[in-house]
Amino acid sequence: MSRCVSRVRVGVCIAAALVACVVAGCKNQPAAEEEQTRVDSQPEPAKEKTVRVKLTTTMGDIVLELDGEKAPISTENFLSYVDSGGYDGTIFHRVIDGFMIQGGGFAPDMSKKPTNAPIANEWQNGLTNDPYTIAMARLGYQPDSATNQFFINVADNSFLDQPRDGAGYAVFGKVVEGKEVVDAIAKVSTTSRAGHENVPVDPVVIQKAERVD
Repeated sequence: MSRCVSRVRVGVCIAAALVACVVAGCKNQPAAEEEQTRVDSQPEPAKEKTVRVKLTTTMGDIVLELDGEKAPISTENFLSYVDSGGYDGTIFHRVIDGFMIQGGGFAPDMSKKPTNAPIANEWQNGLTNDPYTIAMARLGYQPDSATNQFFINVADNSFLDQPRDGAGYAVFGKVVEGKEVVDAIAKVSTTSRAGHENVPVDPVVIQKAERVD
């Protein structure tokens, strides 16, 4: 992932290599990330134990339940982008069937969206990268580098829980409605575009991200 996650494991060795490319960002170079607008402050930990967010996409709705108790920093960070409209009009820019769908950081023309300051990695919160969980994407070998990009697991990716660069990848919620939409997105045709791989041929756009009861 320039925050990307790479193809489903074919053995432990391949999985290890993928994590670096996947969640770190193969061809999405970290240097380019530093050019984004950032606010030098950490989000206040979420006060609510659980918060639901609906992602209205061009392929259907996905409802997420965020765990503000176990992952307060990641939850509040995600909500800061939701509440500011930062996810509206972004795309799922990296899609790998049998592994994950990743989004939140790019517009349909593959231009990067502004970010807030990176957050602390909450990988030791007891949540695991199970199917249909949502986790923060980050740069490989930079544990505390997550900003706006996230990924939804479409398989058991518990290998991402294990520290390879000193930390795992922080899960902060799960899909409670729209799993079929997640599955459909995971199966779209992909291509390479603007130096990025596994980009959907037809953009899958998050039209609106909003809190719901």
